[in-house]
This record gives sequence, C-alpha cells and structure tokens, in this order.
Amino acid sequence: MLIAFGGKKQEGAKDWPQAVQWGYLAVLIGGFGLLSNYMSFTAVMLVFVLITGAVWLADKLVLAKRRAAETPAGHFVDYSRGFFPVILVVFLLRSFIAEPFQIPSSSMRPGLVVGDFILVNKFTYGLRVPVLNTVFASVDKVERGDVVVFNFPPNPKVNYIKRAIGLPGDVVEYRDKRLTVNGKPLPDADDGNYEYLEQGLMMVNAKRYKETMGQRTYSVLNNEGSPTVALSQVQDFPSRDNCRYDDNGFVCKVPAGHYFMLGDNRDNSLDGRYWGFVDDKLMVGKAFMIWMNFGDLSRIGKTIH
Repeated sequence: MLIAFGGKKQEGAKDWPQAVQWGYLAVLIGGFGLLSNYMSFTAVMLVFVLITGAVWLADKLVLAKRRAAETPAGHFVDYSRGFFPVILVVFLLRSFIAEPFQIPSSSMRPGLVVGDFILVNKFTYGLRVPVLNTVFASVDKVERGDVVVFNFPPNPKVNYIKRAIGLPGDVVEYRDKRLTVNGKPLPDADDGNYEYLEQGLMMVNAKRYKETMGQRTYSVLNNEGSPTVALSQVQDFPSRDNCRYDDNGFVCKVPAGHYFMLGDNRDNSLDGRYWGFVDDKLMVGKAFMIWMNFGDLSRIGKTIH
C-alpha cells in the first residue's frame, strides 16, 4: 500500500517520497522474516541477491537503453539497483569471510557466556558453496579442541556451538566425568569452583577443570551429583550403533565424514552424546573472537580458546 499509493518522485528530487521508501524497507525486512521460516538465513540472502541482481543486470543491458535520457527509472528498478551491491557484499562476507552469532545458552561456560556475540571464521574449514555447504576449495581441517558452529543435525535451520572432541575414526569415551580419546585420557586439573546465574533464576555452583587436548588447554565445568549422561535423553540418531551407553557414561566411534561434539559445561549441554554426530556438510565455521557483550563490555575482543 505504501509503495502503490506513496506518490511519485518530484521533478529534480533525488529520493522517492518517504512513504515509498518505508514501503520498500518493509518489503525487505518482511521478506527476510517470512522466508527465514522456511530456509536458512544464507539461502534467504541468496534469494534477494538473485532478485535484485537480475533487476540490476536487466537495467544495465536492456531497460536503461530503452528509457529516454531524462526519464528516471521506476522505483522498483531504482531500489533494486540500490539494494543489490549492499546485499551482495554482506552475502559474500557472511558466506566466505566471517559470520556473527550470539551465544544463547550456558552450554559453553566458562569460556562463552550468555550474551556473547562472537565471530566465526567461514574459510578455515574450506571455502564452501553457499546453501549446499560443500567444500570447493580446501584450506584447513577441523582439529580436536576447536570451538565450532554447525547446523544442528536434528534441525539444520538451527545453529549450535560446541567443542570438536572426536574426528572421523576416533573413539571417544566419556565415563565418570572424565574424557578419553583413542584410549588416551585427557589430562585435567582441578581449577576451583565456578558460580553462574542460570536464566536469571538459579545460582549454579560447578567444579572447574583445566582440560588439555594436544597443545590446547581450556576450562570445563562439572556439576557434582549430575549423571555423566542422562540416558533417558539419548535419541535414536544415525549411526547410533557406533555407541555404547551405560550408567557410568558412553563410548562412541566417530563415522567417516563426521565429528563428535561436546559442550564445555558438561552437565548443562545438549550435545553429541544425546543426538549423535555432525556431518561435515553441516559445518559452519570456527569461532575465534567475542566482538560484543552488552552486559559485560570487558569481554569484547577476547579470543575463543
């Protein structure tokens, strides 16, 4: 309605009437919101890149030649030409360089807390075809201990962040709150207590440990009294027969082309022990920096270990 009845551009004016401007802004925001219910944000951006790019190209090759020199383009062509380079640049940056995410839960405490805005390196694990997410140019591979963002296997429209514990072919065992990879227990050292407020309602007191995986050391949390794995929450996931569960923990062999993920907050994390393995096609990138936390500005610029 705003676009249709917003009026025409006055002779000599640079901009369309404000009603038309607001109308196109509403179409852009509303379109993103509507389509994001059915596809990933990257796919939505690709749709807008293709639509605005097609209009921009058609104007360059055909429409501009048909217009008289003094005749301005219509508002649809005008705004498509304006939106196209902006959307294209954002799409390329998010697809191949870095993408921002917000930490929504406590599953990666103490390293990452609720409210952290993080940046994820999109090319570390290879340049990938947008939407299809298949690698077309290899760079580096996932390493044990990396903090990784990936599409949640049971619902790929949702992004998860966990630590990569097992690579393809690894045997991961987590028993009595201690982690073993390929038969080698990971060194861990007591690092005191850690308290945090969960969802603004409950104070949680956990034991903090310094866990070492190869050359990397990071902090993990354990809650005394909580089970190593809540057996009732284990799902029937693909390659489930690669795992064995009992009251004291589990052991899993990671299938080819997949990874095994755990949260650092071991007793407050919905992770691979419950829903299985992450296919390489679901990998988004490696988290490397906190760029904002409005509740704690001292966290800005911290490196993610």
